Formats: sequence, C-alpha cells, structure tokens
Amino acid sequence: METSVETIVIGAGQSGLAAGYHLQRGDVPFLILEASDEPGGSWPHYYDSLRLFSPARFSSLPGLPFPREPERYPARDEVIAYLRGYAAHFQLPVITGVKVEMVSREGERFHIRTADGRSFQAQSVIAATGAFHRPFTPQLPGQEQFRGRVLHSFAYRTPAPFAGQRVVVVGGGNSAVQIAAELAKVARVSLAVREPVRFVTQRPYGRDVHWWWSLLRFDTSPLESLQARLFARLAEGKGPRVLDAGVYRQALAAGEPDARELFSSFTKNGVLWADGQEEAVDTVIFATGYQPNLDYLAPLGALDDQGQPKHRHGVSTSVSGLGFVGLSNQRTFASAALRGVGPDAAVVLRALQRQRRPEWGGLRSLWRGICCPAGTPA
Repeated sequence: METSVETIVIGAGQSGLAAGYHLQRGDVPFLILEASDEPGGSWPHYYDSLRLFSPARFSSLPGLPFPREPERYPARDEVIAYLRGYAAHFQLPVITGVKVEMVSREGERFHIRTADGRSFQAQSVIAATGAFHRPFTPQLPGQEQFRGRVLHSFAYRTPAPFAGQRVVVVGGGNSAVQIAAELAKVARVSLAVREPVRFVTQRPYGRDVHWWWSLLRFDTSPLESLQARLFARLAEGKGPRVLDAGVYRQALAAGEPDARELFSSFTKNGVLWADGQEEAVDTVIFATGYQPNLDYLAPLGALDDQGQPKHRHGVSTSVSGLGFVGLSNQRTFASAALRGVGPDAAVVLRALQRQRRPEWGGLRSLWRGICCPAGTPA
C-alpha cells in the first residue's frame, strides 16, 4: 500500500528542511524522506575540525537564526545540532531510515520506491539530496598500480591516523587547504594543485567578506542579475578561491604544507611530480568536490547524459512537478549554502504551485498587468 501525500521532499539536510519550512507555511501536506537515522544531510560525514566559512549570522535557514554569537564561525557539530533542532522546532514530518531508490511517474502522480520496500506517491517531488554527498574522485594515470592509500576528503575525519606519513592532498579549494594545513602538524604534506592557490581576505576592513557580499547582494542575487554578473567578473581567473584570515596563507608560505604543481601520474610506491621527480607517498587525499546525488531520478528522464539535472532555477525543464533545492549555482552563487537554500526553496515551490494550478498564474499575470505598469516591481 502506498502512502499518498501532495509533496514528497527527498533528503532532510539543509535543503530539504528549508523546503519543508516553506511547505509548512503554505499549508501543503508533505513528507520528508531521509536515508540517515537523523536529519542533517552530509554534515555528519565531514571532517571533525570543519568550520563554516561564513559567520553564524549568514548561516541560518528561514525562520530560525543560528544560535549564540552571530560573528563567530560555527563548527561542524554546531551545524548538525542546529539542523536537527530546526527539524524539531518546526515539527517537520521527517521519516528517517528511508533511502529512496527510484522515482517514477504514472499519469499525474509520482511513485517513490525505497530500499526497504516502502512506496509513496505524490503530486510533486522536491529532490533535496544536495550537491555534497557524492564524492568526485578523478582517475589519474597509473592510479590503479599505486600501492598506497587513496581516499576522498569525504572519508577524512582527523589527522591522527596519518601521523608520520608522507601525504599529498589534491585540490586548491577551502577544504583542501584546511585539511592539508591540519595534516601538516603531524605529517609531511604537499598540496597538489593545477593552479596557484588564490586567497581572499576573510575580513576586509574589519568585516567578514560575507557582510560585504550581503550589503551589495553579490552572491544572493539571481545569476542573471547585474550584481551577480559583477561578482562573477570580480572573481574571474583560474581555479577556486580560498577564504582566509591569514592562517592558511602563512602555513603555505612556511611550507607546512608546501604547494606543488599536480603530479603527472601515480607510480607503484608514490607519485611522479611534474618536474620528473618520483617520490614515495603513503596516502593521497582527493579534495576534488562532489557531484549531485540524483541517480534515483534517472527513470524520469530528468538528468542529462552526465547525470546532471536539467533545470532552470531549480525547476525541472523536462518533468512537470519536479523541483530541486541545494544545487551549486542553482539560482545564485549561494544556492548550495545554508543562507541560500531558503530563498531558492521558496522560488521552486512557487513555480511548482503555478504548475499545479495554472489558473492562478494567469490571474496573477493579469493582476500585474492591471496594477503594475511596465518597469514597476510587483
């Protein structure tokens, strides 16, 4: 027997909880299906020392500010506690221990099948399994012959197991630099990068950079907006940027870790650096990002040949009634961040509501035409 509800949200991380908040406010019957035992999404799987790169005041979901001092940078466990407290505070209908295996469609209804044999049906589906739960590990030449350990940063927790080792961390983003600097306190570490690490000052003129972005609406404006285009222009250049108050820049300058051009290949016992030097290595850690965790949508034809969702601003362009929340650059530069998922969820849910009730979209357009002259905000 299938459980029937108007909307199913898949995933109870920050994206799914934000969607749940807006569904609840809109008085829409819904359920949130979560594969883990508790809400929290990918956060419980990140390394122990992880801290947000944005202050608490810019790290809240809609309706509930992040607790305590707003200028501090919350730790991973604080984020987990906040997300679980958020679900409890709003009494969101989260069903845990339910892993979605497949979403199909018959007529106007979606059918959701789970790994434990349960099934659900809904008029609309919000895929909120996020952009940070499926590690991307590139295959480099000779990798299959390497006798050392290869892992993704998703599997890294603490530096203790790597004490005394020769470690190479691949990647030039925030997580790569933070992990490499932490490991350098107990191991001999190199940061392997394709381009030089580019640092952005964390607190220019005494304010966190997110304060300035918020003031100018750089990273929360739609990507087509003038602000977002200006932000992209300012950020032009190769490779990611690393937010830093000076700690990591100093660590790299001191060679702890040292930064090197990405090695050309693996060898049996280590790596072959770009300058031709072969070196024995115990462990290689790829901090090379993630891909969307959306395979369960494949039967719908909602994904392209690379497994990426076909959408505009989080609304599927190939499947009516299907939306996404939490994708990188979904609608703004902050779309995958705590501060970005709430506004995105509101936009997606309004669009899906118009699909379900097209007559309301027509009336709204008519009302705008009567009451709002061209160029006037509605």
